[in-house]
Amino acid sequence: MKCPECKNSDSRVLETRVHKDNEIRRRRECSNCKSRFTTVETVFVNYPLIKKRDGCQEPFNKEKLRKGIQLACLKRPVSLSQIESIVNKVTKTVLEDKSKSVTAIDIGFAVVNELKELDDVAYVRFASVYKEFKDVKEFVETLQKDFIFKPRTETQP
Repeated sequence: MKCPECKNSDSRVLETRVHKDNEIRRRRECSNCKSRFTTVETVFVNYPLIKKRDGCQEPFNKEKLRKGIQLACLKRPVSLSQIESIVNKVTKTVLEDKSKSVTAIDIGFAVVNELKELDDVAYVRFASVYKEFKDVKEFVETLQKDFIFKPRTETQP
């Protein structure tokens, strides 16, 4: 690491701190001019490729996953920390997969399973995209299977 003052490449680490998202901050001292400076290191994670339905592939994008979940949870009683927890669980699942590529459908179903436990409406919103329903009848059948709907039998006096 070169000193910003004298450009000497010899320095010693005085202090190391780990911050969120595996960011590492190191306080250094130049062995030549004794100037002190801070460096920031981040861990580069090599995510697998995602196979889309149309056959193309794209790199896994944690932010895209987060936005999709946030959209499904819009105006629902789901906190940002709960959304972040789902994003982290799904990301961990993707990273644990030893293959070089994962299908978008697998990621979608992992999210659907997490949302099903968290919020019914968010689950339905997300599932309506990832389960590729052919028509409304199939959508209603899935809802009836996953949730027990009781017909309203209220009578007016």
